Amino acid sequence: RTELSDVLMTSGLAVILITAMIGQLNTQVTASHCMLDYMNTRSMAATIFVTMAIESSGLLHASYLIQIVVAKITGKEITSNEEKRTCLQKLSFWSRVLMSLAVLSGAFIVTIAALFEEKTTMWEGVPAYVSVTLLFILMAIVGMLEGMQIAFFAVSRVTDEERHANRWARWSCKLMFGNEGKGLPGFMIGRQLCVASCFIVIARITTPYLDEGEDNILGVSDSLQKFFE
Repeated sequence: RTELSDVLMTSGLAVILITAMIGQLNTQVTASHCMLDYMNTRSMAATIFVTMAIESSGLLHASYLIQIVVAKITGKEITSNEEKRTCLQKLSFWSRVLMSLAVLSGAFIVTIAALFEEKTTMWEGVPAYVSVTLLFILMAIVGMLEGMQIAFFAVSRVTDEERHANRWARWSCKLMFGNEGKGLPGFMIGRQLCVASCFIVIARITTPYLDEGEDNILGVSDSLQKFFE
């Protein structure tokens, strides 16, 4: 019983399975087959308003800067149905980008410092450099999986000629949209379990934790340390 408890609780496997199967997979699989019916609810409208409010706050606007940089590097134009921004709108947009960058930089500094000071909930015995490397690998995996979800929904609207322009794109679309429509729900299940697993481990790596008597991370005040935790 003790060994089973260690496997399920200490490793985070129980949290991963509960989060994925109860909180995510059932709704995603249902929505992949009943898209309009799933959207035609008051709770969905409320969710949209909440997410739009979070986006408008500018807390995550650093992602737009990354999008702009990647578009410049690849030489691809960012298409949008929005009208060209006025000077005031540009000022508001870039102010939120700077604010988001400041928040992201602060969080990154605190996280890396906590890892190298061994003041996180990461499993004992794991060196700091391994934790940092694992953190970036898992974040890259999550990013690719999230991007794949958006890409597969978007590619469902393009022509067969566009899908078959590249060998790997053609192979991926065949797996996704073939097999009598079972490919997309299957991908959603596997993707979501991978994402949930990655997030649980990332949370384990990055959550600040101090043992009794230890100094605060970066020597900050007790109130700020509580905020970090």
